[in-house]
Amino acid sequence: MKNWQKLVVVFLIAAVALVAYFGFHQEFLARLIVTIAGGFLAVTMFIEMIKTLRNGSYGVDLLAITAIVATLIVGEYWASLIIILMLVGGETLEDFAAGRAHRELSALLKKSPEVAHVYVGNQIVDQDLDQIEIGTRLLIKPMEVVAIDGILISDAAILDESSVTGETKPNELVKGSPVMSGAINGNSSIEIKTTVLASDSQFQKIINLVREAEVTPAHFVRLADRYAVPFTIIAYVIAGVAFAISKDPVRIAQVLVVASPCPLILAAPIAFVSGMSRSSKNGFLIKNGTVIEKLARAKAIFFDKTGTITDGKIQVNHIEVAHLVQKEEKKQGEHATLSQEEHQLLEIVYTLEKSSSHVLAKAVSTYAQEHGATLLPLSALTEVAGMGVSGFIDGHEVKIGRKSFVGAEDGPDFETAFYVSRDGVYLGAVTFSDQIRKEAKAVITQLKQLGLNQITMLTGDHARVADQVAQEVGITAVYAGLLPGEKLEHIKQSQVHPVIMVGDGVNDAPALTVADVGISVGSGSSTVASEAADLVLLKNDLNSVTKAIRISRDTMKIARQSVLIGIIICIILMGIASTGLIPAVIGALLQEVIDVVSILYALKALRDQ
Repeated sequence: MKNWQKLVVVFLIAAVALVAYFGFHQEFLARLIVTIAGGFLAVTMFIEMIKTLRNGSYGVDLLAITAIVATLIVGEYWASLIIILMLVGGETLEDFAAGRAHRELSALLKKSPEVAHVYVGNQIVDQDLDQIEIGTRLLIKPMEVVAIDGILISDAAILDESSVTGETKPNELVKGSPVMSGAINGNSSIEIKTTVLASDSQFQKIINLVREAEVTPAHFVRLADRYAVPFTIIAYVIAGVAFAISKDPVRIAQVLVVASPCPLILAAPIAFVSGMSRSSKNGFLIKNGTVIEKLARAKAIFFDKTGTITDGKIQVNHIEVAHLVQKEEKKQGEHATLSQEEHQLLEIVYTLEKSSSHVLAKAVSTYAQEHGATLLPLSALTEVAGMGVSGFIDGHEVKIGRKSFVGAEDGPDFETAFYVSRDGVYLGAVTFSDQIRKEAKAVITQLKQLGLNQITMLTGDHARVADQVAQEVGITAVYAGLLPGEKLEHIKQSQVHPVIMVGDGVNDAPALTVADVGISVGSGSSTVASEAADLVLLKNDLNSVTKAIRISRDTMKIARQSVLIGIIICIILMGIASTGLIPAVIGALLQEVIDVVSILYALKALRDQ
């Protein structure tokens, strides 16, 4: 039976008892009805409490059971009825509050499509998602959710990705752009070609994380249970002292009716679910309440470099012409005007690398197209595996690749570059770099302001590159040239806990797993990293790391405050009730007010402060 159904039954019992007492003046019948109902509830709660204790958690229902029994024994059966209504009503209110707190999390599940519109020849057929293969052509109708990741076939599309990335601005795509599952299509039908199976799509990964977040219990609930141990002792001591002084057993009932542990049972878990829902709304998924607690207390944080501190996208940094000394590097994104010599060198490299699938070749092609480079007449293109490519342009042999391949041993050393020669003469080089995220430096500064003074970079890259990146963003502790297992060891050896690890790739998965809190950056680019992490950033933005810490600290504060508010009010009322100033019926009504106050305060964790 659901809690709201139990509440209806209790209200019916109360109505019958009231009619018997006031309508037919049958006090004995009214008392009998309430006693049977109260006794049944007390026995049920006692059984549940024993099960809780066997599972290794503390039971917090003992006070409620004692209050029901005490009020029935001393004849305060109306107070007992109010306690019953309070307990069942509290559980119903918890369902309502938790349902509201889960609203952001469950929104993704509600939008989850079950079928897709598939082209079979010239016909469109609806198929179950698990039947759709990679490379299938799909039709996405207006305002529908994209079911599977793919590539846009239509000329253009406007998608709402807010439920996936947290970004409210519509994303405008052109033909060939990747399309993220979970996005909502605009007002025109579009076509995509799937690039993954439905089970491997971005939206499905997020749904699985949401389900895990919903079913994983929050650790702080057990901490709230532990609050109940001293609270129960205090309640029994006050009730015992009141009885010893007054010799009136009614005082025991009067004290215990205001000592219900409902604030402990309800407030903490509602605060945590609210915090998880708020996190989802802000563009990241926290898997369980334990993560919130650890994030709130974290004092040390480790970062991967490539794809985390940097954007993980290799792009042209500058063009180095052999006889032209560059006084200032041209950084990616500036689209500075190239000199004639630079433009000529770029066109040579573009001509030979245009058809290559190498990641550096693709970066050159993009850069060349942005700067209006054209293709030169090319013949006899040859690729030498692991070394470079060669070909003839206007009768001259051009080589592009490693220094040793092009004969540029005496040329300058670059970390990542295409070296170029023509007829054995070194012409220059196109250099590449993985640019630092524009928000990285500000995020490191914010983390220090939050008290995370132990910030470390762990990377498999060269020490020179790692030191340069770390210096630019403000990280002083750097360990370079590390294998995945070595990253893990650095985290294990940390003298401060809890520790956070932020990474993005498969090689970061072991470190993400062993850290107290593993944070996966990016919208699911690595399935392994996302599954290993405790927190997944749906929006590829490091600012979400600091936002997650702030939300976790705020949630923890609200959870503790909501519990303590309920406890303090209860203790004050118990003190007053011990003097006999609060009748049992009034005390039971006041306890209901305490429950509502505690729950409503816990719901503050839903709101961005």
